[in-house]
Amino acid sequence: QVQLVESGGGLVQAGASLRLSCAASGRAFSTYHMGWFRQVPGKEREFVAAISWGGSSTRVADSVKGRFTISRDNTKNTAYLQMNSLKPEDTAVYFCAASRTRMTPISGEYSYWGQGTQVTVSS
Repeated sequence: QVQLVESGGGLVQAGASLRLSCAASGRAFSTYHMGWFRQVPGKEREFVAAISWGGSSTRVADSVKGRFTISRDNTKNTAYLQMNSLKPEDTAVYFCAASRTRMTPISGEYSYWGQGTQVTVSS
C-alpha cells in the first residue's frame, strides 16, 4: 500500500509555471506507475500525464503536450509535474495516483490517490 500527498499548487497568472510534487509513503514506490489527473467541479476527472515505474516511459495528454512534463525521483519517493505556460483552462484540482498494473490514462487502473492540490490560473 502507498499513501500519496500532493503539494505545490497555488494561484498564478497565465503564462507562469508551477511544479507539483507527489510524495509517497509506504513501501516500494519504485514499483508503481504514477499518474497525474485533474478535475474541475461538475466534470469528470481528466488524464494529464503518466510515468512508468522506472521513469523510462512517459505519456502526456494532448491538451498539455509541450507545456507539462512528468518525472519522478525514486530515491526521494516523489513524482513531479512541471507545468509551464499555464493557461486559465488549466485551473483544476490536480491529483496524483499510483498503479501497480500499467502506465495508463485510465483513472480506474490506479489504486491509490492523493487528496489533490488546487491550481488556479488567472487571465
